[in-house]
Amino acid sequence: MVDQNTSYTNLLVSFPPRPIKSEEDLEKTQVIVDNLLDKGKLTEEEDYLFVLGMLIHEYEEKQDLVPDIYGVELLKVLIEESSMRQKDLVPIFKTESIVSDVLKGKRKLTVEHIQKLGKFFNVSPAVFFPINSSLRDFLEVA
Repeated sequence: MVDQNTSYTNLLVSFPPRPIKSEEDLEKTQVIVDNLLDKGKLTEEEDYLFVLGMLIHEYEEKQDLVPDIYGVELLKVLIEESSMRQKDLVPIFKTESIVSDVLKGKRKLTVEHIQKLGKFFNVSPAVFFPINSSLRDFLEVA
């Protein structure tokens, strides 16, 4: 019997798809993917490329390299990373007690706070919102 998928079989033999368990495995797999993509028009290789893509996706999903933080949690990280104190944010919040209440979750960030925080930390105000959210859930309308 003649194998109709010799190209696919050759790919499987040359680099058998296996679960990616390390950055080294990821890099090796990515080289194969890049080479296939550089080839241009694919025929039987499409299925192989799909399998490798699934393996890469699965590995990357397990890696939580950048946690999804926003709102007050993000503000706390920015304060810590900048070696700041609460009172350094008084120009934004007007009083130290408001800063404290926001950081403790007793008060919500307002639109004005978020705009000023964006300028202060040189980031887009959008970073203070979760990707899929309603603005009303996170803001006090001032």
